[in-house]
Amino acid sequence: MTSSRANTLTSNQASRAVLALWLILSHTLTWGEIAAPTVSVSELRHVQQQVQQVLPHVSAALVALESSSGGTIQAASGIIASPEGLVLTAAHVCMVDGEPPKPGRRFKAILPDGKSVMATSLGMDLATDAAMLQLDGKRTDWPFRPVKRSHRPKPGDWCFALGHPGGHDLQRGSVLRIGKVLKVMPNGLQTDCVLMGGDSGGPLLALDGEIIGIHSQIWEGRDQNVHVSVVPYLRSWDALQDNAIIREWGHGAGGWLGVKTRLGHSGRVEVAAVADASPAQRSGMKSGDEIISLDGLPVVNQQAFSNAINSRPAGDAVVIVTANRSGQRILTIKLGPKPPE
Repeated sequence: MTSSRANTLTSNQASRAVLALWLILSHTLTWGEIAAPTVSVSELRHVQQQVQQVLPHVSAALVALESSSGGTIQAASGIIASPEGLVLTAAHVCMVDGEPPKPGRRFKAILPDGKSVMATSLGMDLATDAAMLQLDGKRTDWPFRPVKRSHRPKPGDWCFALGHPGGHDLQRGSVLRIGKVLKVMPNGLQTDCVLMGGDSGGPLLALDGEIIGIHSQIWEGRDQNVHVSVVPYLRSWDALQDNAIIREWGHGAGGWLGVKTRLGHSGRVEVAAVADASPAQRSGMKSGDEIISLDGLPVVNQQAFSNAINSRPAGDAVVIVTANRSGQRILTIKLGPKPPE
């Protein structure tokens, strides 16, 4: 494929994404904490031009990740963040065969041209769902996107998501979704960029092409997706390169509920244990309670529930719906600071 043909494809990709966004915005919607504004055609054209300008450079650093689990291929995404081949992705991507994420897992990283190289998982921040991989070999000229903190997102900012939903498809290429930041959290961002399975670990970017997040929690609602921000990567860059596993950050650096969870016989996430003097205990949560929803979103797996709690700061109030033999309860719980480990 020639470079001019590739540029045409990426331009068309940006145009289609902006057109789809305009069709969505032409209807009245509610977006989490901000109302859907009226967007002019000139503003959308400006967004389109900005995305078209940076898309070829960003797409060159995008990788599709594949791993084998129980005889099936698990698909995810990542973004190369250094010329030496460091890849940013989500920690839950490194969970294989139901085992907890850990360093040393092997992945196939598929490049935009369809060629592949092996990669190894390094350290991970399980408290925020951040992780790093290293591409094999001694190459020092990988196409990459630098991670900087110069861009501080705020609600209402335009952004765009890249990834490989459904896995790598050479004919289709990567998939672009344009949207807006809805909410900024200490370690995460919530946007209305539509995500699907296989997008996990892919990048969320500002219109200047700077990485502002990594896809973490994918929900059914288009305005409910959560991305790890660059904050956890920047504050633990060296530790992640050194295969560290970070389970929590210091006092007050993330909300604490005080429960352990397990997958119940019904297939729902349920409470396995409640810590003494914890916010969960004070609310009346008990071992065996099924966790139905968190802040109105269905709880579908333990990792997503843990990530959602950890992404909120101490002092935030969360609404959790639980169920047991006595029926359902709606609990409003103020998260506490994490106690010393």
